[in-house]
Amino acid sequence: MPTTLLTGGAGLVGSQVGRLLAQRGDALRLTVRRQTNLENLDFAYEPVHCDILDRRAVRRALRGVDRLFHLAGSTSLRAPVEALFQINVEGTRIVLEEALRAGVQRVVYTSSIAAIGPAPRGTVADESQIFVGGYGLPYMDSKHEAEVEALRLAARGLPVVIVNPAFTFGAGDVNRSSTELVRRVLRRELPAYVDGALNVVDVKDVARGHLLADERGTVGERYILGNRNFTFDRLLADIGRISGVEPPAIKLPTSVALALAKAAADLPGRTPVTVGEVRVASLWWAYSSAKAKRELGYSPGHHEDTLSETIAWYRENEQRLAAPGARQAIPLRLLGYSFRQADGVLRRLGLAE
Repeated sequence: MPTTLLTGGAGLVGSQVGRLLAQRGDALRLTVRRQTNLENLDFAYEPVHCDILDRRAVRRALRGVDRLFHLAGSTSLRAPVEALFQINVEGTRIVLEEALRAGVQRVVYTSSIAAIGPAPRGTVADESQIFVGGYGLPYMDSKHEAEVEALRLAARGLPVVIVNPAFTFGAGDVNRSSTELVRRVLRRELPAYVDGALNVVDVKDVARGHLLADERGTVGERYILGNRNFTFDRLLADIGRISGVEPPAIKLPTSVALALAKAAADLPGRTPVTVGEVRVASLWWAYSSAKAKRELGYSPGHHEDTLSETIAWYRENEQRLAAPGARQAIPLRLLGYSFRQADGVLRRLGLAE
C-alpha cells in the first residue's frame, strides 16, 4: 500500500482523484489550508496542513511519501498576475523540487491544455504543438512556465508524468472554477458570446486519466485528457437543450466584445466579463486525446452525460437559476437576430471575421 500525497485534493478534479486513490487502497495524505472547502472530501485521508509556497511545510508533508499527485494551483482568469505566477509556477517548483529531494517514486503533475496553447482556428492540437505566447493571458503563460519547471526537474531525475486536462465539467465544482460557464448560462448572466471552441471533458474521466498516468505513463511525457471539441454555438445550444434554459441570443464579433469588456472594466463593481475572459472564449481550444488513449488506455464517456450531470448538480446546489422553459429577454433576442442578419450579409460580401 503506497503512501500518496495529494495537493489540491478538495477541488473539482482533486476530490475525484482522491476518491479513486482511496478506492485503490493508497494511504492517502491530503494537503489542506485553513480556508479549504472540505465539502467534497467524503473519503478516507490524513489531513496535513500545508501551503505549497511554504517549503518547510511541503518538506514535512512529503516525509515517507511514495507517490505524489500535484494538483494545487489557481485557474482564475481574474487573479492578479503576480498571484498566478506565485501559485502556479513557484508553488509547482517548490513541490516538485522537494519531491525530488525526498526520493518520491512517482509524480503525476496536473498541467492544463493552456500550457499547450490554443490550436490554429479550425484545427486540432496535440502534445507535439509548440507553445506560442503573446495572447495576453497570464493564466496560460503561468501554466506553460510551470510545465517547463516540471520538465526541467524530470531531466534532473524526477519521475514525473504530466497530464493536461481540457475544460473540465461535472458535479462538485464547489469553488466555481471550470463549470462557471454552465452556471452563468443557467442564471442568464451571459447575454452574449463570441466565436471560439472548447474541448469539454468529464471530471471523472480526468480523474481516471490521472491514475492511468500514474500506472502507465512514460516519465517526462505529457498526455492530453480531453473529450469532445465544441464550437461555442454547439456547446451553448446543447446546454440550452438539456437544461431547458434558452442560451445567449447574441453572438458578437470578438473586436466588439473586447471593446465592451474594456469599457466595462472602467465601471465600478464586478464586471460581468473581463478582457481576459473574452480573449479565452475567442480562441480555438480544440485537442486530440489520441496519445492518452493509445498509451494509457484512456477512454472518456459520452459528452452529453457530462453536460447533464453538471446541470443537474447546479439545479441541486445553486439558487436563482432560471427555470426550464425560460427564454432570453425580448430585446436581447431582437438584438441577436439583428446581429445574425448583419453577419449573414457580411459573409456574403466576404467581410466577416
